[in-house]
Amino acid sequence: MKIALIVNTGKQAAISCAEKIANQFLQNGAEVYMPKKCGAYFDNAGIMFVSNHFELFDVCDLAVTVGGDGTIIHSAKHAAKYDKPMIGVNVGRLGFAAEVEPEHIEDLNRLLSGDYELQCRMLLSVSVKHKDGSTEDFLAVNDATLARGHMSRIIDISISLDHSPITTYRADGVLFSTPTGSTAYALSAGGPVISPQMECVLLTPICPHSLISRSVLFESDALLTAKVQVNDDTKAILSIDGEKNIEITADDVVIIKKSDETLKLITLYKRNFYQLLNEKLKERKA
Repeated sequence: MKIALIVNTGKQAAISCAEKIANQFLQNGAEVYMPKKCGAYFDNAGIMFVSNHFELFDVCDLAVTVGGDGTIIHSAKHAAKYDKPMIGVNVGRLGFAAEVEPEHIEDLNRLLSGDYELQCRMLLSVSVKHKDGSTEDFLAVNDATLARGHMSRIIDISISLDHSPITTYRADGVLFSTPTGSTAYALSAGGPVISPQMECVLLTPICPHSLISRSVLFESDALLTAKVQVNDDTKAILSIDGEKNIEITADDVVIIKKSDETLKLITLYKRNFYQLLNEKLKERKA
């Protein structure tokens, strides 16, 4: 079995944990692949290095990430595009999306025998259609945030469903979230918790200038579009999973819908999502 090992090399704890995982896999007959840039941190002769993440996910059978939720989210987009299952080892703070804690990495040996289950997670396809007809396309694991720029004034955002106008928010912004992303920024913005295996699109206004604006759930086949009213005094930014930021003008149209691609997350344990959520939130409080 060929296993991609993706590590947050900015964390020494993640590097140390990944070394143990790599040795464990190699001792049990698996092939371990890592991005070439990790070569400076890992000198195990058994590890094979490839040029980039595209080659990494092309060659592997499954992927293991070692870090926090950010490491999982970044890798998840490659995993979805190449239809490869993945699992996360939590060496971060909360690790909502991670399955394994560092003290239980021996459980990863179950990957080699196929002793695991898969959860399919819905993703969002986010497109920006510009005035000149060009389009930029993105994939969101957690959310797409359309919000005012730094120190900008409150903005007006018009929302349409299946090309029919439905409402306009005067707010700091709006969040379009997957069920997986409902426990991320959307939770902090007052949105509901959604079971990650459901399929729907969650729209949550950010600091709306209203007493009645609430989160709205749309069916998974909904086609949502958003336009902002901005001028010289205001700016709007579209952020995809907090990683990629695009400035949005009044002439741009942001299109949000369910992606044709899905994320396959490996599960080793039978756990109640809501019990796990409570445990994670208690850790945050502590």
